[in-house]
Parts: sequence; structure tokens; C-alpha cells
Amino acid sequence: MPIDPSVLRKLYNAFEPQPLDAGNSAYVDCQELRGDCDILQEMGRKIVFSDKSTCLLYTGLRGAGKSTELLRLKQYLEDLDYKVVYFSADEEDIDPEDARYTDILLACTRRLLQSLNADQKNNPVVAWLKSRWQSLKELAATEVEIEDISIEIFAKITANLRTVPSLRQKIRNEVDPYTVSLIEALNEFIAEAMQKTPQWQGKVVLIADNLDRIVPVTNADTHNLNHDEIFLDRSEQLRALNCHVIYTVPISMAYSQRAIRLIDCYGAIEILPMIKVWDYAKDDTGAIVRTENPQGINKLKRIIEQRIIKIDSTLTLEAVFEDQSVLEELCLRSGGHVRNLILLFHASIIRTSGLPVTVKAMRRALSEMRDVYRRTVADADWEKLAKVHKTKDLSNKDDYRRLLFDRCVLEYREVDDDQKITTWYDVHPLIEELNQFQQALSAI
Repeated sequence: MPIDPSVLRKLYNAFEPQPLDAGNSAYVDCQELRGDCDILQEMGRKIVFSDKSTCLLYTGLRGAGKSTELLRLKQYLEDLDYKVVYFSADEEDIDPEDARYTDILLACTRRLLQSLNADQKNNPVVAWLKSRWQSLKELAATEVEIEDISIEIFAKITANLRTVPSLRQKIRNEVDPYTVSLIEALNEFIAEAMQKTPQWQGKVVLIADNLDRIVPVTNADTHNLNHDEIFLDRSEQLRALNCHVIYTVPISMAYSQRAIRLIDCYGAIEILPMIKVWDYAKDDTGAIVRTENPQGINKLKRIIEQRIIKIDSTLTLEAVFEDQSVLEELCLRSGGHVRNLILLFHASIIRTSGLPVTVKAMRRALSEMRDVYRRTVADADWEKLAKVHKTKDLSNKDDYRRLLFDRCVLEYREVDDDQKITTWYDVHPLIEELNQFQQALSAI
């Protein structure tokens, strides 16, 4: 069957690594291969059933599919007449390389003002801004008289947090001492918005996505990790908004000595694991045996197939891929990590002049991503990775948690018939093939 040359371009764009909107026909339900994780049940019901505002944490490896699941949750709640304010914090609001609690509060404030139809001048947040104007007007980088202050000025200040690094710390220094009064003003604004729109009463939900991408940085003055300062030291303020709130949190925090403190502050942390491409079991000697999981591999093939069908319903996997065994290898080597899978196919298309995608192109994509992981792993980490692979467990040390944050270690979860949850950890499959890893594995 002759294939339209433009199909390759369409496929390339269809495989951009972006979240899927709710209801997208390319979405594939992988719940049974993620340890029965269901965001609509585990987070949606907590919000719907609760008589008071909730503050929930959601995490998982970057690229696991959290944003797609959160967008499904958004649609689920909107169908129940909730007002959902969703934003990706790293796109316009914060710099993941340099983020603090104040940045997040300002971002949440701006998004709520914009989404709840704020009065341009006569609202509590504008009043708060006017009370601080003498110290903030320089940071707004605009000449405005106090009587002309509106929410657009607030938006300019928050925009400067991300786009003007030289002003970032100055803004924090000016705002940070007054965050409690800003929260009070914001809560007053939320209450007024609910009063004006009664169907929103108790039904406003704020979802701050991609906060899990905040890079761990140690504060030079306090020697504390920025993750701790944001999610633990400021937990009372993060929970203080008078609406339902969901924050994504770095996965390294969920697997640390901080986990109990997080649960004490926020309740259970919902975690999205990888799609299970492996089965793990102990043999009679107690050794851990790993075997391929055909159901998981087929589910990953289905993820690719659904995006292909959306472009052209007549296309099949056989028409798009030169060798089906190499396609299965692509799925397996992704480790069940959805973004890795999408990126591997994306890279394969670049090196293909027409369909089908060649074996050479797919193997080159695998080789390039394997080399990225080689460069990611520090010399001191090979032995740690070998221990994880050997034990299928994760040591409760910062070095190991960093490997999880960097997606060198993947997490899998399964639930047996008695509803017992078992969690396994393993190194990314592409790392296994590196000489440095094999040498470290032989050494232990």
C-alpha cells in the first residue's frame, strides 16, 4: 500500500512528548499494569467526598504520565461541576532550576485571579498589592500610580520571577515576610468568588503540576534542601488555601526519611509507577528472577498504535515498523516509561526517509538514548545501580533517591489477589547494557 509522504511528518508531530488532553483517543488505560493506580478513585473521590478543603500530593517519575492523569482528573471533576484551575508551573510561572515557596504562592495566586474572574481593581489581593506597593513598584518594572494598580500588575511581578533572574531574589525578599497576609487576601478573594458564583461553593480545585521537576538544590545559608523548605517547612502555608489543592512533588521526597513527615502534613502521597514490562518473583533459593511481561509490552505497543491510528486509521504497526521484534525491543528497553517510549519513536522517525521505520533507525534511537544515560551516571553511582538491580530494592539514602529523581532507577508496583502491594525497583534497561554497569555488577 503506497503511503502519503506527509504521514511521516504527521507521525513526528503526533509523537511529540506532551500530555494528552482528557478524552484524547490516543489515551490507553494502563491501570492494571501500574498496580491498580486510579487517580479518579484515589484523588478524585477524596475531593468529592470531603466536606472540607483537601491538600493532596501526587508524584511519579518525570515522563511517567502524571500530567495526562491529572488532566483526566480535571475533566472528571469538571463533569461534576467543579471549577478546576490547572497549570503547568514550569511553563510560565517558575524556574525549576531555581524555585522557592514564594514563587509557588505567587503562581497559584496569579492563576486563581485569572481563572476566577477577578475584579480588576476592587479585590482583596489588589488591596494587598497596594499596601506593599512602595516596596514592590520597582519590581513590577512599570510606571503605575497606586490608584491604577490592578491584577495585571500582579501578573507582571510574577512573570518577572521566571524571566528576570536579577529580580527574582528581590521579589522573594519583598514578598516573603508577607506571605501569610497574602494568603489571607487570596482566601478572602476565593470566598468572594464562591459567593458571586454559588455553584463553586466548596468546588474550587487548584492543580499545580510539574512542581516535581524542581531540581534539588541545597540552600547555601541554611544547608537545607529546597524540596524540604518548600513542601515541609512551608507545609502549613501550602495547605492554607480555602479550596482543594493538588501539588506534584519530587518523587525523591516520597522515598526518603521525609515521607512520614509528608504524610503527617498532607495524608497519603499518590504515586504513579511505571507500566510493568517485567515480572519479578523469588525462586526456591530466594533469588529474584525477572521475566518479561508480554501484557506490559503489548500495552506499550498499543500506546504507539493509538497515536498512529489517530493520524491515519488505515495504518498498522506492520506498515509503520520494518521489524516487529525490534518494535518490541523498543518497548522493553523503554522500561515501561511512557515518555522514553515516545522519545525513542520520535528519534526513530528523524532517521527515517519514509515508512516503514527501519531497524537501523530504531537501533540508532536506542543507542543514542543509551549514551544519554551513560553520561548521566556518575562514576560513583555504578555500584549503587548494580546493587539496586541485584536486590530490586532502593536504599534509603540521598544518593539512591537522586538516581530515582534522574530516572536511572525505575519503580514497578503490583497488587496480588489478596490486595497486597509489592514494589520493585530496577535500573533503566538501557543502563543494563553499558559496560560500566556490567563491570560493577560483576564486582558485587
